[in-house]
Amino acid sequence: MAEVIEFGDDTEVRILFGARDCFLRKVRDSLGVQLVARGRQLRMDGDPEAVRKATAVFEDLLGTVRKTGSLRYDQVNLALKRVDAPVHDQPEPARETGIEAASLSGKASPRTEGQRAYIEAIQGNELVFCIGPAGTGKTFLAVALALEALKRGRVRRIVLARPAVEAGESLGFLPGDIQEKVNPYLRPLYDALHDLMDSRAIVHYLDSQIIEILPLAYMRGRTLNDAFIILDEAQNCTVGQMKTFLTRLGVNSKVVVTGDITQTDLPTDQMSGLIDVQDKLTNVRGVAYVYLTVEDIVRHRLVRDIVNAYDGSRTTGNGNGVKQENTGIRNGEEKGPDAQD
Repeated sequence: MAEVIEFGDDTEVRILFGARDCFLRKVRDSLGVQLVARGRQLRMDGDPEAVRKATAVFEDLLGTVRKTGSLRYDQVNLALKRVDAPVHDQPEPARETGIEAASLSGKASPRTEGQRAYIEAIQGNELVFCIGPAGTGKTFLAVALALEALKRGRVRRIVLARPAVEAGESLGFLPGDIQEKVNPYLRPLYDALHDLMDSRAIVHYLDSQIIEILPLAYMRGRTLNDAFIILDEAQNCTVGQMKTFLTRLGVNSKVVVTGDITQTDLPTDQMSGLIDVQDKLTNVRGVAYVYLTVEDIVRHRLVRDIVNAYDGSRTTGNGNGVKQENTGIRNGEEKGPDAQD
């Protein structure tokens, strides 16, 4: 059986299909249908029941896109659950999720559905990639969960890393030794800790190396067991650096990788490792991808407007993934549910 859905405009298609067609692949793999996208049309082939469900899912998601102008991974998952639920069943209300972090007064809790999905992904997987714009809580929530894991004895240490990529500046011209030169790049990680912990506890943990904050380059050759590892600003990793980092994962460890693929500081001829990895590990068990949007921004109210203004004016890309590439299920190149994306 075959069915064709036609969309209104290219923006609608881009949002509905997701970054590098991640939403298309999710529906395809979940329902076992073949999907071929050509322009503003999407053709679905397969078992009649699977095609019926896929049609219902895309119509559901299309309504969300037209209502909000955005789409999140958790909304795709919810649409897939709804299509399998009996008609009389009602979706469960979103449950409260709290994070108790060491030396934290009270709880750090998710403020959006996207953040809730992010927390649940970290709690349920060994490796999580979180991609989204500035102000969505990517780093803050990951650090909070890391502190909770440390407090509860699930890990023995926390490792926070960032690539020291020069954004229009040169490390060589900065004063001081190498540690003083790289510290400005690591400051956002220190800021996250100070938001969550008492200053004296931070000093104790850093001095005893229970918490490490270091440039990505310093992680080569290490194996990290019993650790909660966070790689921040991962859009500035090369493909090789991303592979090197991910292979540091040891026994009883968890890794969270965060970044914003629209703010890559790599040279234009280098592919971002965060963009590249979205295709490589899509079907690996224990790996989850979470895509936050402007709807998840929880900083000053102007941040959302600023992000929207810049996204609205972006019409071309530079090879680092600013413009969505035609990969995955495009131009008649359907690979099948078991293919390597």
